[in-house]
Amino acid sequence: MNTATSHLDAAADKPLSGWRVLVPRGGPWGDGVAATLRAQGAVPVVAPLINFAPTEDLSTLEAALADLAAGAFDWLTLTSATTVDVLFAYRATIPATTKVAAVGETTAAALQAVGYRVDLVPEKDNSAAGMAEEMIALEPDPRRILTLRSEIAKPVLTKRLIQAGHDVHSVVAYRTVGVPVTDRIARDVANGRINAILVTSGSVAQQVRLQFEDIPAQTVIAAIGPRTAKDARKVGLDVDVVAPRQTVDALIAAVSSLPLPHSADEFHF
Repeated sequence: MNTATSHLDAAADKPLSGWRVLVPRGGPWGDGVAATLRAQGAVPVVAPLINFAPTEDLSTLEAALADLAAGAFDWLTLTSATTVDVLFAYRATIPATTKVAAVGETTAAALQAVGYRVDLVPEKDNSAAGMAEEMIALEPDPRRILTLRSEIAKPVLTKRLIQAGHDVHSVVAYRTVGVPVTDRIARDVANGRINAILVTSGSVAQQVRLQFEDIPAQTVIAAIGPRTAKDARKVGLDVDVVAPRQTVDALIAAVSSLPLPHSADEFHF
């Protein structure tokens, strides 16, 4: 009886035992996700599908960061943790007079990890539209706002803030580029040896679709939130599970709620 109880306890502590999970980004983010997966019993397979390159208009970015440091903006908005990496790389100064809005908990955590404060995280909708809605409610009078974004980001936030009467300076902080996976990773996906693929952005979804032409039906495609799920479906991915919140913990919890799929080579020794 005690032995059975101990097995149940172990299963509860390691809900992802037996899983091999593809982590689509490297660096500190990928290392953190891999550590969380290992703690739950999974074998993480870190295979960066995207990387980030400098903006092709560095002079505009640098001028905007100089204006930011000089107190020219009432608000700074960030819609990804990668933008935080850009701020940190430039050792950007955010004055006490400038409020900082982060699109979600992941971006807020990235800001706090490198010493920046966060004044606003949308409570209901962790998206550019959700952030715009809450900022507009908070600021009925026109404000000067700096929005830092990726090259491929849709201008939803900027458009909505401008429509509400704000003076918005939208600047590209970085570009997203695809990274080819190794032949071994491609084979493992095709053979069903990867049990789940984490899809953490529209850019990742595009690379999953491009690089893995034949994803077995049993492979779990897990999206980090409703918006990412929508982007993934738009490029032709069959999404199996969607995290209710745009956080890594919610994404991993969503995967762990599923039974372990049968691996294609499960019975081959």
